[in-house]
Amino acid sequence: MTETAFIHRFEPATSAGSPPLLLLHGTGGDENDLLGLGKMVSSGSALLSPRGRVLEHGMPRFFRRLAEGVFDEEDVARRARELGQFVGEARQRYGIAAPVAVGFSNGANIAAALLLLQPETLAGAILLRAMVPLSDPPKVALGGKPVLLLSGQADPIVPASNSARLAALLSDAGAKVTHKVLPAGHQLSQADVTLARDWISSVEAKAA
Repeated sequence: MTETAFIHRFEPATSAGSPPLLLLHGTGGDENDLLGLGKMVSSGSALLSPRGRVLEHGMPRFFRRLAEGVFDEEDVARRARELGQFVGEARQRYGIAAPVAVGFSNGANIAAALLLLQPETLAGAILLRAMVPLSDPPKVALGGKPVLLLSGQADPIVPASNSARLAALLSDAGAKVTHKVLPAGHQLSQADVTLARDWISSVEAKAA
């Protein structure tokens, strides 16, 4: 096992036109957690689903935090680099294109960090209940990468001002951001699935 190895699941594509998805679970999830969501969002896509390598009270995460909503930013940067390297190795191993990340909560935060630190890793991202991962990210050029950010109006973990700041940060870096605030809390709703599915269909259509 290499230093960048992640326990993961891979399911090959069943449709040639569908982009591969990188599935990134929330705190306490694992590599099986978002497979169902991935299939609902884009049924023909290859699915690459790693398990976070940081444990918090026995629960897998993608990076350390100091308290709820307070991230260990040094660890965020290190773990984003590790994940980027894993994705590069997995692309060679499985013969897939740069994936679209589908991240929930902690997984959405590491996906946002990847966009800001290693933008070449991802073709785009669906960020579900994401926060700003780095207080002072480096300047990057996201060159029109498509990003869907879905926030919950009643989310007790992610303040509305924080998700709005993330949308602005990614837009300023050149991403094509669609930000919607849903009448939901931190948990996902059917509306998230429907919006994500419609969004990825429109991304596919533009890429075709």
